[in-house]
Amino acid sequence: MTVLNTKIRPESLRGRGALSNQMGRYEKQTRFLVDDGWDDGWRAEDASPPPLRTEVIHDATRSIISHNKSPDISFDQSINPYRGCEHGCIYCFARPTHAWLGLSPGADFESRLFAKPNAAELLAKELSAPGYVPRAIAMGTNTDPYQPLEKKMRITRSILEVLRDFRHPVAIVTKSPLILRDLDILSELAEMGLAKAALSVTTLDRKLARAMEPRAGTPARRLQAIRGLAEAGIPAGVMFAPAIPALNDHEMESVLAAAKEAGARSAGYVLLRLPLEIKDLFREWLEAEVPGRARHVMALVRSMRGGKDYDAQWNTRMKGTGPYAEMMASRFHMAVKKLGLNQPARPLAINNFRRPPRIGDQLSLL
Repeated sequence: MTVLNTKIRPESLRGRGALSNQMGRYEKQTRFLVDDGWDDGWRAEDASPPPLRTEVIHDATRSIISHNKSPDISFDQSINPYRGCEHGCIYCFARPTHAWLGLSPGADFESRLFAKPNAAELLAKELSAPGYVPRAIAMGTNTDPYQPLEKKMRITRSILEVLRDFRHPVAIVTKSPLILRDLDILSELAEMGLAKAALSVTTLDRKLARAMEPRAGTPARRLQAIRGLAEAGIPAGVMFAPAIPALNDHEMESVLAAAKEAGARSAGYVLLRLPLEIKDLFREWLEAEVPGRARHVMALVRSMRGGKDYDAQWNTRMKGTGPYAEMMASRFHMAVKKLGLNQPARPLAINNFRRPPRIGDQLSLL
């Protein structure tokens, strides 16, 4: 008898990032898929298990702006049009949030998605509140605003339309070239100093990217997106995130150079983070995809996390500690200096904010 820590047959997970679907940390019961030898129909040579299909659930949220008090993050408010992400990046630090919903941070995170179709309406209401103080809104912090679902639902675009009407600043991070669809709105915002965007590029190796980020844009298309943003006058940047020792960290300089050549003005990097359930999901993926390097990768990760898989302390969780982390930081700063990235630039403007008149409002006298 074979017992698997999943409710989904492994063969159905082809094309997904996670290799299992173990229940989240808040669940009192764990369910197992047990093969007792009686159900052989799906194993027949002329039959393949059905693929894991994406399920979209409407999120009944009553607010859309999330607030952040973390001292080591550059923004204090953000918008997530979706919960979960179909890109399926195995290392995604947001995976554990699905456990709050009673779902698995594994395959559920990338196949059972929550969409917020009323996001634009909620945003307009919150920005219109008398006590609202404009500050830059970040998008792409806990889910990619341009994941495949956005092509159909267009929630991110509707949010950008509201931000344009209110002349509100926004900063976007994505792995998708779909951002180029919204160049018309983003260029308008950029002309007023209200928009910037960055593409997350983790590797230039298409094969590695497909394994780590199975449904995200290819590295070449992400670089093309940087070029498209830059040519449209939108300040563009690159995020080398996450940097994974002995897997992709050797590509840091080449990724930054390719992004600079495409038109990037700014760059950043974040060390691999493995909080909560991610450490087991990532280790499982390593053993399957790069078994010869799995132990070495995890040993280096622990060397930068005080001997643990992860250390959540403020100000060190993004970059790590120890000799290897210091070397990585030094390499990044040297590459940035050599390439002329991260030159002083104007912050996003907040003094252009306005509340557009609504139907029924009394017009002011001239």
